[in-house]
Amino acid sequence: MKVATLCVLVAALTQGALGVLSPPERSYKILMLLPVSSKSHRNVFMPIAEALADRGHKVVMLTNHPKSSKHPNIFEVPHGLPQFREENMNMFEMRKSPGGTFNMFTTALPAIARDMYKVKAVKDLYDKRKDFDLIVVNHMFNEMVYPFVHEVPFISVATPGMDPRQSAVLGNVLNPACDSTYLIDFIPSSAWHRFLNTIKLIGHSVYWRHWAIVPLIQKEISAQFPELPPLLDLERNMSLALLNSHFTISKTVPLLPSQVEVGAMHCRPANPLPQELESWITGAGAEGVIYFSLGSVARGNSMPVQYRNLFLQAFRRLPQRVIWKYEGELEDVPDNVMISKWLPQQDILAHDNVKVFITHGGLLSLQESIYHATPLLALPIFGDQPKNGLFVRDSGLGHFLVWEELTENLIMNALTDIISDPKYKENVMKMSAGLRDQLISPKELAVFWTEYVIRHRGAPQLRSPAAQLSWVEFLMLDVLLLLHLALLVLYFTLRRVLRAISAKIFGSGGSKKKKD
Repeated sequence: MKVATLCVLVAALTQGALGVLSPPERSYKILMLLPVSSKSHRNVFMPIAEALADRGHKVVMLTNHPKSSKHPNIFEVPHGLPQFREENMNMFEMRKSPGGTFNMFTTALPAIARDMYKVKAVKDLYDKRKDFDLIVVNHMFNEMVYPFVHEVPFISVATPGMDPRQSAVLGNVLNPACDSTYLIDFIPSSAWHRFLNTIKLIGHSVYWRHWAIVPLIQKEISAQFPELPPLLDLERNMSLALLNSHFTISKTVPLLPSQVEVGAMHCRPANPLPQELESWITGAGAEGVIYFSLGSVARGNSMPVQYRNLFLQAFRRLPQRVIWKYEGELEDVPDNVMISKWLPQQDILAHDNVKVFITHGGLLSLQESIYHATPLLALPIFGDQPKNGLFVRDSGLGHFLVWEELTENLIMNALTDIISDPKYKENVMKMSAGLRDQLISPKELAVFWTEYVIRHRGAPQLRSPAAQLSWVEFLMLDVLLLLHLALLVLYFTLRRVLRAISAKIFGSGGSKKKKD
């Protein structure tokens, strides 16, 4: 190893412990792959991309969104395919479907796998993939990019936080007695729940990876790259997973060195609000303001009219002012309600006069609300949102309501309770303090480990040996089988020996009596 490189490593160890990242040994070339992502997924990637770019690294991002970054070291490559566009999704309609969002994935993901490598810009990136020092993959929904990582070091960003499927790939199989998938809308507590959790954990993994989704993607990829190993084999070469979670705002789980929590790294201190917003919020006086947003995927104008009318009627009766992120036109809006298509969410949540956040329960919105210490009223729609809603309720951060059960009075009572009872504000302030109390920021942590994997050429020392074991080997089914066979052999051997002894002792006595 060169002396200069050794000095950089020593500096990283000594200064990194103080929360100060040492300068990189050189400018790295990093390729980020998120061709299937929502805006919220993209919002997890951008802080890492910008932080790496600020350190002089060249970052190329393959995305399904228009270019947005103005950083000179970030080069975005939108693939331009029509599948998986938020404007074409109606999550309230999908909510009614038994298959939910899975129906969309079975169609969209194989189509993207088929068409993506035909896009010239994507094919050019693929041909130059070995020119990059590291590839960063969006873990969720992006198996079609695994051809990029063949014989190239790569890490992943798990935008939903801990995913048991990915954890198992890294060699850390979670215990279904207490750890559930991000889609489970209950916390395992009873024997029945543990049974359901086990079935759902296994079923979800089998459905996605071996039955309905990945096999369809694999078929399209194999037609274009017949010489490549299977996608799930390529996935095993992952060096590290950056998890969008933190133990203070989610369930504590055992982690490997290759699993690093960087949750809420997109959260930041507030910026000054535009004058109109600032005046509206401060003008609400002591009653305060309610902020209402359903995120970037579930657009306001896709909300069924009966729910929209319930909120308008409830807001009309409230003494608070309301800021409602709503895409579209609304009639008969009360005077105490401000409508806008876009709002600076974190700056609003950080304002002292914002009393409660009505949210769909998306993970990023949950993290932002906790970071800025704003109580919540959760109205989950799909995905991990029901589980996040349960977390809000069970942690005393606010209330959790179900769309199909909504009434005007239910909305009113929930909001009034959250605003009037100080326990919700106190609970979220305590959790916020725990989230902020870290040795170094989550963003710095993500940067350090990204550069660590590059410095150590894939960092094979992070990988668990369990990641290379088959399910039979990991669960020791072969060993258990041998033990059972050994016990059976021992049982039958002892049985025959005891019978022989019994016959020797009692059999001869019985013969003698007969002779007498």
